[in-house]
Parts: sequence; C-alpha cells; structure tokens
Amino acid sequence: MRKLLFWGVAAIIFAFGADQLSKSLLAAYVADGEAFSFGRFFNLVKVWNTGVSFSMFNNHGDVGRVLLSVFSLAVCAFLLHWMLKENNRLKIAALGLVIGGALGNVVDRVRFGAVLDFLDFHIAEYHWPAFNLADTFICVGACLLILLEIFKAKTEKTEEK
Repeated sequence: MRKLLFWGVAAIIFAFGADQLSKSLLAAYVADGEAFSFGRFFNLVKVWNTGVSFSMFNNHGDVGRVLLSVFSLAVCAFLLHWMLKENNRLKIAALGLVIGGALGNVVDRVRFGAVLDFLDFHIAEYHWPAFNLADTFICVGACLLILLEIFKAKTEKTEEK
C-alpha cells in the first residue's frame, strides 16, 4: 500500500509545487493586467480571479473567499480519504493531481484573496477564460478518473459476457 500511496503523494507535491512555482515566477516578472502574445493562439497574462472557474461567484468578497476555501479543503479531504482506500496506481495519481491543484488555488485565496490566472488561449478575438496550472492539474486528474471509470465499466461488461 505504501508504494501505491507514493504515487498520490508525488502527484500532490508535483501539482502543488509546479503551480506555486509558476505563479511565483509570473507574479515576480509580469505586472497586473500585462499580456504577452505567443503566436496566434496563446497569451501569457496576469489576472486575479476572486471567484471559481470562469470567475463565477466573484462578487461575494471575503465571505465568498472563505466559503470557497473551506469547500475546496473539504473536497480535498474527501479525495484524500478515497486515495487512502484506492488500490489502482493511476487512480491514486489522478486523485493526487486534483488534490495538489485544489490546494494550490486555496493557498492563493488565503494569501492573496484571489487566484492568479495566466494562461490565455484564444482564436481571433474569442478567448477561453484565463486559467493556471492548478486548474490544469484538476482537469487532467478529473478526466483521468472519468476515463478510468469508463474503461473499468467496459472491462466489467466484457467480463460478464
């Protein structure tokens, strides 16, 4: 079991560390609202998101920030509990990515009152809302969990036949 948990702890540390390092570098070298264009589809920007995904619920001040942080920590506790009971290495790593990403955004909310977003993809004038590495790790981990469940269901269905 310890060998399996290594993958989860490693994923948490990797996701959290990469997220916080990227945000620290960006905060040190890019001014608020500043943008750098890299080709026709990507900008590096510095924006502060006081809400959740796509800036939803961003007008609730300190109460919203505290509630979002508490909710995120509760989800992390649930996912950690799941991780401790899991025996699939890839699923454990996926849970670790989600936990590490969520913790990275919680740290931002606690330290700065907002989450630093900086990855801005676009086609012409249509922009996907800016996001950060924590958001990326959360999405990748969640997608892995979904795919693993889909493949597990297909495998079980095949074995029943």
